Order: sequence, then structure tokens, then C-alpha cells
Amino acid sequence: MLTTEQLADLRIQLLQEKSDIEARLDQNDYFGLERGHSHESTGELSSYDNHPADDATELYEREKDIALKEHYELELKNVDRALAAMEKGTYGKCEVCGKEIPLERLQAIPNTTHCIEHSPDQVISRERPLEEGVLMPPFGKFDMDEQDENVAFDAEDAWQVVSQWGTSESPSDFFYTKDHYNDVSTEAEESEGYVEDYENFVGNDMYGKNITVYPNPQHERYEEALDEEGIMTSFGDLPAFEHDPYVEEADNYIEPHDPNRVDQRP
Repeated sequence: MLTTEQLADLRIQLLQEKSDIEARLDQNDYFGLERGHSHESTGELSSYDNHPADDATELYEREKDIALKEHYELELKNVDRALAAMEKGTYGKCEVCGKEIPLERLQAIPNTTHCIEHSPDQVISRERPLEEGVLMPPFGKFDMDEQDENVAFDAEDAWQVVSQWGTSESPSDFFYTKDHYNDVSTEAEESEGYVEDYENFVGNDMYGKNITVYPNPQHERYEEALDEEGIMTSFGDLPAFEHDPYVEEADNYIEPHDPNRVDQRP
């Protein structure tokens, strides 16, 4: 339950916030949106003699002004809603469940009238650009592996390859230290162009026979990881009916990178 002193302090914050928002809107002339057309804010009579790129810039600025104005109006609406709740004596209680809103939350967001569990700003947008609706897979979707698994080289894979050359993220944004600067991109540890690790060093002919292992750094890391876990494959040990033939055929197998080691794996 909020004390009289706490309510007074929060009311002062709300009134100050309302005054600041109204002053910003007034100083910015409501972002020029009180006028009839965007030409009025630029002094142009028409777009006839303008380059399309100039019109595109003006359209972008107009859209940004609309978004900022809507943001300020929403803040002002929330402040008025909170002040009205104070007048009714319901301020500090969630409008949905009726539970007490913690003082710490009210001090951080004085204009809230919801507890954190019922905050209206919890919806994550899944909307994608309209242009993607006319594109066919694998570039018709992006970052939706869990909904539509695709092992082909798709839009997400393309982004992962490009992102390794630099993004807005920096090494300081990662919790764990990276060994190489090329590994500081998002999902840098994911495979590029293949799914299973062994696809990077195992090949066969066009008939699926004559399986060959091509020694490379990925092959060595794969072997070391299996040895450390004590398993035969990345998905565990083979069943008995598959294990025996492999062992029999692998008795004389010598790994190319270590001639003194006899490996029981194919």
C-alpha cells in the first residue's frame, strides 16, 4: 500500500512528465503534422520537379515524425490515465488482476497502471516485410528455423556469411571472449552451407559409394570432440547390429593425420 508521501512524489513526477511532453510537442509544432500535406513543411508546391530520391527522403522523414508523434501521444495518454487513477484511488493496483504494483516499478515507470505480468507491451511482432510474401523459398522466409526447417542455403545462412564481415555488434557485446575476430558475429558458431560437421570432410561418389575422409582442421576437431565424449558419432554410439560391421572393417584403418593410431571408427 502506497503512503501519502509516496503518492505525492509520484504525482509530482507524473505532472512533470506531462509538462515535458506537452512542451516537446509544442516546440516541435507537433512535428509539422498539423499541416495538410508534407509539401507545406518543406515549402514545395508539388513533387513534379523533385528527384524521386528526394521525395523518398521526405517520405522517410514524414514517417519518422508520425512515429515520434504517436509515441509522445501514447506517453501523454498513459500519464493522464495514471493521474485519473490517482483521483479514483486505484493508482498502484493492476487494472487487470488488481494486485499491488511494486513501488520500484512505479518509481521507474510512474505512468504504468499494470503489473509486469500484465503489461500491454509484451507482444513481440512477427510481421515480416510484404515483399517476402512474393518470394519463394529458400529466400521467402528469414530466421524461422523452428517453424519451417530448411537444410538448404537460405536467407538466414546468407546473412550469417555476410555478418562475419562486420555488424553493429562489437566484441564487447559478447558474454564469452571469442578466439578470433571473425567469430564475433551473431551465430558465428553455426555451420555454413552444411548441417552435420562430418559433411565438411566426408565425401562419396555420385552413387553414394567409395566414402572418403578428407583430413582438415574440422575433421581433427570432430575427432577430438568424439574422443573427449567417448562416443562414436556426434549423435551417440551406434547400435550393436551397426556397430559390429564397422568394428570389423575398421581393424586395419589408419588415420591419415596420425599413422601410429589405430581408430575403431570408420
